[in-house]
Amino acid sequence: MKTIKILLSFALIATLFTSCYTEVVVDDFNDFIEEPSISLNQLLNSHELWYVDINNTLGYGETPFLQKAFTVSFINGVVYANNNISGLGTNGAGFGIDVGEYDAYDMILDVDHDIDGYSTFDVYEVDYNTIELYNPNNDTSYFLDGYQRSNFDYDFVFYDNIHYFLQEYEAWEKTYTSEFGALNEFDNENYLQFLAGGNDSTFRSSQDDYGLNANNLFWDYTGVYGVGDVTGNAFLKTLTLDYDFLDNEYFELSVINDSKIELFHPASETVYEFEGRGYIQYLKSDDKTKKENVQSDKLRKHRKDKVINPRENTRKV
Repeated sequence: MKTIKILLSFALIATLFTSCYTEVVVDDFNDFIEEPSISLNQLLNSHELWYVDINNTLGYGETPFLQKAFTVSFINGVVYANNNISGLGTNGAGFGIDVGEYDAYDMILDVDHDIDGYSTFDVYEVDYNTIELYNPNNDTSYFLDGYQRSNFDYDFVFYDNIHYFLQEYEAWEKTYTSEFGALNEFDNENYLQFLAGGNDSTFRSSQDDYGLNANNLFWDYTGVYGVGDVTGNAFLKTLTLDYDFLDNEYFELSVINDSKIELFHPASETVYEFEGRGYIQYLKSDDKTKKENVQSDKLRKHRKDKVINPRENTRKV
């Protein structure tokens, strides 16, 4: 009987040891099993639009095609971008225009841009709707926030980047001056131009007659301009033109459509309308020479618009 008990004890211990050992092995094995992750192509396609958050860029280098784009999209090997504020949300059904091709593999993204050429990136998934594109050639990271077209706030991006919208026409021609309002020096200014590149804040004005081609205008004055926000009104901006001989001219800026703006001059209570002449399509597919010249001028900068409280002067309707 004692012998049987001893044999049973050994059998029980062996069973328990085997069970424990099997459990440990299974646990250890499970520790090394990872849920299959999505491919880079699936990650890039998980959102229709990737907003380039230019103010969160890390590094001192520049990748031109990202520096110019407000959004990029990766669709079946083709890179699309919204490089213009005018037409944002309607160009290319919201995707923008075809700017190049891409290849995605092993969390590496290779882009062959039509103008800027080849770039390669290491891609990191930051969270469920943010990716990092790290360019090892210039040691700079761009952070892209993912959206679907249905939930992307095109209006916010438009009004948050009005200064770029002003730069997208070769000239703005005055087409309307209200009958009400006091006479003032700005009544004589018939054209405005907002230049891209450099410090991104240079404007020119002309008193030439109406109806001229932008290339034939004589610019009487060159100065500095600034665009500001208005507290409590996302759709109203301020525009300040620095004239040495007139001091500053201050306006409330409203957008009527993709090619027309309204300027309300509180000092005189005059309303002006300007229409854009000579639309500049960044990376226009049928004009390589022109787009190279234009593209080199327009680069988005790290910036923060000044917030300005509305003046006491209220617009008379």
